[in-house]
Amino acid sequence: MFTLNRLEHNPILSPILEHPWEAHSAFNGCPIMVDGKTHIVYRAMSEPDHLMEPHISTSVIGIAESADGINFENRRQFFGPSEEYDKYGCEDPRITKIDGVYYTFYTALGDYPFSADNIKVAVAISDDLNTVKEKHLVTPFNAKAMALFSEKINGKIAGLVTINTDKWPADICYVEFDKIEDLWDDNKWHEWLKEGDQHKINLRRKDSDQVEMGTPPLKTEKGWLVIYSHIQDYATSNPVFGVEAVLLDLENPRRIIGRTKGPFMVPTTYYEKTGQVANIIFPTGTLIRDGKLEIYYGGADTHCAIAFVNLENLLSLMTDSMLEHKFKRFAGNPIISPRDGMAWEAGGTINPAVINLNDETHIIYRAASAGNVSVLGYAFSADGLKIDERPTMPIYVPRADFEKRADGANNNYGCEDPRLIQIEDTIYMTYTAYNGITPRVAVSSISVADFLARKWESWSMPNIITPPNVPIKDAVIFPEKIHGKYMIIHRVDNSICADFVDTLDFTKEKITKCIDILNPEPGMWDGVKIGIAGPPLKTAEGWLILYHGISRNKTYRVGAIMLDLENPTVVKARTAAPIFEPEAPYEVNGLVPKVVFPCSLVVRDDRAYIYYGAGDSVTGVATIKLEDLLNKLRI
Repeated sequence: MFTLNRLEHNPILSPILEHPWEAHSAFNGCPIMVDGKTHIVYRAMSEPDHLMEPHISTSVIGIAESADGINFENRRQFFGPSEEYDKYGCEDPRITKIDGVYYTFYTALGDYPFSADNIKVAVAISDDLNTVKEKHLVTPFNAKAMALFSEKINGKIAGLVTINTDKWPADICYVEFDKIEDLWDDNKWHEWLKEGDQHKINLRRKDSDQVEMGTPPLKTEKGWLVIYSHIQDYATSNPVFGVEAVLLDLENPRRIIGRTKGPFMVPTTYYEKTGQVANIIFPTGTLIRDGKLEIYYGGADTHCAIAFVNLENLLSLMTDSMLEHKFKRFAGNPIISPRDGMAWEAGGTINPAVINLNDETHIIYRAASAGNVSVLGYAFSADGLKIDERPTMPIYVPRADFEKRADGANNNYGCEDPRLIQIEDTIYMTYTAYNGITPRVAVSSISVADFLARKWESWSMPNIITPPNVPIKDAVIFPEKIHGKYMIIHRVDNSICADFVDTLDFTKEKITKCIDILNPEPGMWDGVKIGIAGPPLKTAEGWLILYHGISRNKTYRVGAIMLDLENPTVVKARTAAPIFEPEAPYEVNGLVPKVVFPCSLVVRDDRAYIYYGAGDSVTGVATIKLEDLLNKLRI
């Protein structure tokens, strides 16, 4: 559970027309610290030379330096094609310093047209990052990415290499030899190949995926950290380039001790989606600075860029070493389940809205009948966990035409997925009003006094606040004005939007705009659809909001965002991995499997409580220290 932020000044390197050797692109950079400065080696490409055959761009390895790690100067060629094995280009460098010597491994293109047989790994060796004193062809077989560990492993020179990169599927493999010269000894490599699968570090989740070694291994206290490229559905017309992480054992790097469950970064920005090759991000280097992991990557095969994460949070996610800082499910879950003899809730008791009044917890949950007609039930808990009161009848039923079955609609209709907020002495409930054709957002209100007295007949007649024929769901009202107006967040199509209204008189006020707030990130855990989970929580750092995301395998998970206090249409931080996901049997199984769907977040003492629908069948509750939840949104 961590947040990934892209550097505000991205991209850090882009093509320069005045430099013919990098006029086409400057990308896939690998950094190294030298005397307090950040040096970066990167792939630079020229425009095609039309006076030469073939008319292709040529790649060389550039180098630049920066005093602040952001602004790079003194850009120059480090080395380029000079040998038969790299005469058509030098690509994608990874640099490691061992015993005072810099080893830059790169992809060597030895012939044209390019094919698996002429794409291999080579190394350039330098003492000073100014001149290359020698080069060697490393692999006698097809390979692209390679990098060394920064120190010997059990007395041996060790590295990672992607083999058969152009003979999909590729494999990331561990290699070790007695001395550095063995790296360009064909006989040593042929012996290594005979040992077969024992070298492979298996990171593909599906046969249709592709992996490639990304960054040189980075030593941390918990293991060797490697950021790598994982390409979903590589062989299809719609591959997704993602960035993932794996943690390898310090003593035996063949052994995986932790990894991210999926990509924590996919192409989203203009410099990742638009360029020489669109929709590509490719990690090639890392640094640790001030507790942050800086990830250097190529964007759209055109630019160099940086993203950064909190290193401790990333490592903890992969190792589960901080279980005490994760959401804890209540041992008595599910707290609300369908009861025998209650036909109105026989089809599920899910997706609860929750409000704390007088330090007591009030829950309004969606109840579905066997025919899937939704009404709202009520439950009370003095401690926020155990249910102490639960009426035998619903407290809110469809009353308006827009939430009753429309002509020609299917049997599903009703009042769904409520959210509650209190403003002064009134409680406002937003919910999805569904007529069996188009889901829309409705608002009803009740005084706090009548709510506490259980005078459910006092709910106001609902007002529909969204346009006709536009499916809109998952709406919440901010509990205080933003620059004199009330902000409402809602979901249009697959994205989260906002609008502002002058008053809470919803006989007059309607949602008319979709101010873009948050969108799915295709290929990630929330790549298909997202929606707000519950009302925002105001903190000193911003408005904390949970949201649900749906992945391509139809799993519902929970993430978090932090919105700016002064302008809540601005997202300050977004979790790159889910903070809560289906694990318990009542979440993994159910009417709809693999679902956790919260509609509320409340705080009691120093703990945050989420109440959620599980498996589209029952309701559960989980808690976490509020400070731990906030920490997941900090860099």
